[in-house]
Amino acid sequence: MPELIGVSGGPTKPEIIAVSLFKLDIKDGDVFADVGCGTGLISIEAARFAKNLKIYAMDAREAAVDASSQNFKNFGVKNSEVIFGESSDVISKLEKVDCAFVGGTKNITAVLDALIEKGARSVIVNAVRIETVVRVIDHMKKLGIYDETVHIAASRGEELTGETYFKPENPVYIMSGKRKV
Repeated sequence: MPELIGVSGGPTKPEIIAVSLFKLDIKDGDVFADVGCGTGLISIEAARFAKNLKIYAMDAREAAVDASSQNFKNFGVKNSEVIFGESSDVISKLEKVDCAFVGGTKNITAVLDALIEKGARSVIVNAVRIETVVRVIDHMKKLGIYDETVHIAASRGEELTGETYFKPENPVYIMSGKRKV
């Protein structure tokens, strides 16, 4: 298996990816937006969930776009496009979006507005700052898409003086937005 090329702020931990993608409910043929794509790991894993998934990965950091592009190539992610730019602007130029993972929270309300305008039925936002959590929940409620928030705190076993202790990872809030049908 190829090694993931890193970038600051990532990659998202496997446990968080698993819960986030499960809640996203990706379907075959969906158009998926990976907002604030970082290393592209979310997109790499999302591509395993559905056949013919069209991926738009975007980030406002050139290093992230470069890392995601290389990681997509290394991991054989097809039917994808990595785009440099401010996410709400990038989203507004897309034809449609079925589902989205938002890992970056810059301009979060504009990003959520753009995703809903493009028809997203499911949006997952990951955040670590409580102010961001409150802002996202309030805006999702305003848009009529708020479903739930899950707080996940994972710990990893590590050796300490010949025994094992659990070192906590940073807790993450996973906010779920679903278009009511």
